[in-house]
Amino acid sequence: MLISYNWLRDYCETQFSPDELRERLTMVGLAIDAVERHNSDSVLDVEVPSNRPDCLSHVGIGREVAVIAGKEVRLPRVESFKTEGRAEDLTAVEIKDVDLCARYAARLVRGVKIAPSPDWLVQRLETIGQRPINNVADVTNYVLHELGQPLHAFDFHKLAGPRIVVRRAAPGEKLKTLDGLERTLTNEMLVIADAERPVALAGIMGGEESEISESTTDVLIESAYFEPNSVRRTARQLGMDTEASRRFERGADIEGVLRAQERCVQLICELAGGVASEDSIDIYPRRFEPRTINLRPHRVRDLTSLSVQPVDVVRILTGLQFNVSEEGEQLICTVPSWRIDVEQEEDLVEEVARHTGFDKITDQLPPASASGEYQPSEMKQRLLRRAFNAFGFDEAINFSFIERETQFEPIPLLTTGEVQQPLLKNPIIEEAAFMRYTLLPGLLNSLRHNLNHGIRDVRLFEIGRVFAMTSLGELPAERLALAVVATGGANEANKAQAERDLDFFDVKGALETAIDWMSLSPLSFTQTAAAHLRAGQSARIKLNDGTEIGTIGRLAESVAANYKFRYPVYVLELDLDTLLNGPARVVQYAPLPRYPSVVRDISLLLDRSVSLDELLNVVKDRQVADFRSVKLVGIFEGGNIPSSKRSVTLRLEYRSDERTLRDQEIEERHAQLTSSLLDTFAAEQR
Repeated sequence: MLISYNWLRDYCETQFSPDELRERLTMVGLAIDAVERHNSDSVLDVEVPSNRPDCLSHVGIGREVAVIAGKEVRLPRVESFKTEGRAEDLTAVEIKDVDLCARYAARLVRGVKIAPSPDWLVQRLETIGQRPINNVADVTNYVLHELGQPLHAFDFHKLAGPRIVVRRAAPGEKLKTLDGLERTLTNEMLVIADAERPVALAGIMGGEESEISESTTDVLIESAYFEPNSVRRTARQLGMDTEASRRFERGADIEGVLRAQERCVQLICELAGGVASEDSIDIYPRRFEPRTINLRPHRVRDLTSLSVQPVDVVRILTGLQFNVSEEGEQLICTVPSWRIDVEQEEDLVEEVARHTGFDKITDQLPPASASGEYQPSEMKQRLLRRAFNAFGFDEAINFSFIERETQFEPIPLLTTGEVQQPLLKNPIIEEAAFMRYTLLPGLLNSLRHNLNHGIRDVRLFEIGRVFAMTSLGELPAERLALAVVATGGANEANKAQAERDLDFFDVKGALETAIDWMSLSPLSFTQTAAAHLRAGQSARIKLNDGTEIGTIGRLAESVAANYKFRYPVYVLELDLDTLLNGPARVVQYAPLPRYPSVVRDISLLLDRSVSLDELLNVVKDRQVADFRSVKLVGIFEGGNIPSSKRSVTLRLEYRSDERTLRDQEIEERHAQLTSSLLDTFAAEQR
């Protein structure tokens, strides 16, 4: 943004030289890249931040200079000019797409004489690198650089109707712009049209067919507010970058539309003659509501370590044209319409800090009255990570944005019914336009990447958030999830080659160990079917109270084929929020037993439908005297055992805390448990 030093001084009194002003503006966040001499003037090349469109004008920079100099900004005065007739009696304006155009104002000036601009106007435009065209076009450019509001002048007699229609372009519609190029438009682009055809690209450039020429006598002056994203998208698609688009796509001042138009009309009447309409046709369907922010002056010190008196806080904000009033120990600040970047208290603190001096901020942290603390679940998550690391798992971190997914089940409690992935309005990557509802796609892509690089043995886990839409207009539901993938061999320490492949129980064992490390109640696993898991090798994971939290099992062949996996892959995903908030296991300490234990093994021929959990629960529920624990020894299938059955061997421990048990007592207790198991499961003892 090029700023004329002499022009700038019209709006603020300053004794600073151009070089001094360069230093002072740079220190308030408006870096000056260079200061160059231009005849009797100096030009400041200001690097305006993208969130400060209010500084894309001489008046905008003047506000900053006025606060630096301790003066008041002088806004340009609009002198009286000749008017006749009402605009609505001469033309009409219609906004068909109010979502892309929140305000449009049109005013007529009749009887103008197109001629070269006077020397003072030509000199000011040339100083900032603008080519003079004619008195009407130059005035619109002058007001743009003065107030920051883009305007456009149409030859009124070249408009069909004559009327203005603000609408989306029809697909394939064409417009020849002022640069002489014919543009093919899409229905996402906003145009200014007359009754028959488009005559300008909204917020970017006018059309050649309605441009001002030497024969023009009546002009229609446009001043509007266009939706920034629409202007940016259209400009990028057409490869255009204009002075108007740079301002509209950052956010113009919606309340400054009429002020800039009146200034433009006054200068046209002064330099080109003519009579203006008495008023403007101002279509303003969505009125601007100013933001009000409360500022606690002590927050300036808390956030920046700067000691600024409340009176100076008021002086700075008032100088920047915030409306400030006091209410108790707070300042009530009304944000001016052109400051789209100020949304919260911290933004006001930044304004005060800028004009107090960033260089005065100390290089040490401000004192804090409270020490940091872990979040309630943070220590449990740390133990979870350590447990999986101990089992040889590496932690992965993947993007939260993925392609549309339909082959994986979401974790329970995230959504009910059909999964609705949240769609991003402006995705960074076109192929990743949805927020993930599962962690598995990211982990499986990481697994595929490792396999493609020759790494056969892979164990990965990820802790991250997953999302799902609940209803239109609401924020997505959000849950913390844990996912695990594993494939390859079960490598033992100091052995280069695995003696066996990983299986379901390796993943299940790692999870159960992590649960034990976190002192949570044991989980239960029930056989079930899941869309992305192989039938017969999948299970639902539940808490002790029956709450379902996830699934575990071998990846289904259909899903594995999509990723081109040739080996078995085992996956697990669960709702970590629910798990961490679930019932905790009470840790009890007991002295070492004084008397010896006795173990007995039992082999049962059972139906294959009987699960190990059912078997163990029955043993524990019988509450046989002096019974201490039960463990699985092994499972045998095949041979002379029918295909519908299998042999399960359990090891039971008996011990008394009062004395050493006799063989006869142990046999009685063991026979009691054995008989109970045989009756309950219709089993045979082997």
